[in-house]
Amino acid sequence: MQAYKKISVMLIALGTLMVPNACQKDLLDPAPLNSLSSATAFSTPDRFLSLLNGLYDNVKNGAFYGGRFIVYGDIRAEEFLNETTNNVTGFSVWNHTVAETNINDVNNLWNAAYFAINSCNIYIEGADRNRAVVNDDAKVNSYIAEAKLLRALCYHSLVSLYCRPYADGNGSQLGVPLRLRAEVGPGNNDLIRSSVADVYNQILQDLNDAEQNLLATQANALLNTTRAHKNTAIALKTRVYLNMQRYGDVITEANKIVSAAAPFKASSGVAHELQANVKNTFSAPYTTTESIFSMPFTTNDLPGTQNGLGSYYNPGPRGIGDYSMNKAGIIGDSVNFTVTDARRQFVLLNSANNKLYLNKFPAGPEHTDYAPVIRYAEVLLNLAEAEARVNGLNQRAVDLLNAVHGRSEPTKVYALGDFADANAFISQLLTERRIELLGEGFRSMDSMRLLAPIPGKANIGAVDPSSSEYIWPIPSGERAVNKLCEPNP
Repeated sequence: MQAYKKISVMLIALGTLMVPNACQKDLLDPAPLNSLSSATAFSTPDRFLSLLNGLYDNVKNGAFYGGRFIVYGDIRAEEFLNETTNNVTGFSVWNHTVAETNINDVNNLWNAAYFAINSCNIYIEGADRNRAVVNDDAKVNSYIAEAKLLRALCYHSLVSLYCRPYADGNGSQLGVPLRLRAEVGPGNNDLIRSSVADVYNQILQDLNDAEQNLLATQANALLNTTRAHKNTAIALKTRVYLNMQRYGDVITEANKIVSAAAPFKASSGVAHELQANVKNTFSAPYTTTESIFSMPFTTNDLPGTQNGLGSYYNPGPRGIGDYSMNKAGIIGDSVNFTVTDARRQFVLLNSANNKLYLNKFPAGPEHTDYAPVIRYAEVLLNLAEAEARVNGLNQRAVDLLNAVHGRSEPTKVYALGDFADANAFISQLLTERRIELLGEGFRSMDSMRLLAPIPGKANIGAVDPSSSEYIWPIPSGERAVNKLCEPNP
């Protein structure tokens, strides 16, 4: 059964380890919403916050943004080689043999995403009906804005994996069922798939609403990393517009949080900027100003067995080493990814089998690394690409590329004259994304947004955009309960 059906009228449980000031009574004495009226569930200001924290906990489910969604975005492409042939940890994703009946990947991720979406819908409606309890409309609006941002993130994840890219028909292809109201019972399962364009329009509406009503900053560095604020919405919009190929809008949004010239820094809200050493972003406490939004974990709040990022990419005691690095991938490109590049500190040679592994998420064996959702480095790269596509080869685009590349390889920065034209620059920019965002879920998504083949690896061939394997099938679980949901061709 689908998550929105199973959720019934549930209390959006207790992912409140994320937020230190959450109501402790609610942590110890949870009650499902199907045993409470909506008014009781939102009966105190503390409950509003406790329920909100639960939304974040649902999104960071290990089957979703707590690990697996990020992993799938990378292992579908060419940077990693499968070592275990374990279907539980993505072997069928790696070799493009997933089916609509696949539980570990296709169904579980879909269910986790829609569970989180319905939790957001329940919260949005319940908080709005009971806003008098808080007696502060601005605060309630900011809470609802956080829920809308999370809903937008969920829908963008779904439409990116299960649907044709926006560039294929300008959003005219089949999207996903667009569920925007709280489902509190077994009815309303049947719903057609909206178009890709309609899903993207809803994502942008949610993010625009979120930007308007979110706080400029949260209370401290931890919350600025793990809860949404205005710059979170802006940053996510740069990703959404990039995937829509609306490059002028990428520039408009990014300029809100990126200064006109280097050193690049956000001038309002959270003072986002790159770290001098990229490793700081992936080390405790994970709350630098480069980390715009991350999913946190602690020893008491783990992503679950075989979900944590480290369990996929690290060998030995810190993981089972499902995926080694492909020496024919970006790791083998010593021209663009030089031996002196500081990002090679994330590459680990395993002496047991003489293979290379990604050590970007080393906090094992319990996998307490924060799962990165969006970093300032991505925003700068989004903006650099958009600048070149809209304005041609220009100095600002090169400076943005150098900001990211040069902080890890200062001996090899680029000049305007190094590129024959904008296309040559964009090609280098896409290579830089492979290096900087390695292991963060972008490689196959970057290919797909441009309608390029998903690159092959080892004995697995490239997946052409015309292939049915280019996107995931709609899960059998959804189609079993939603008779109006069409399958992918």
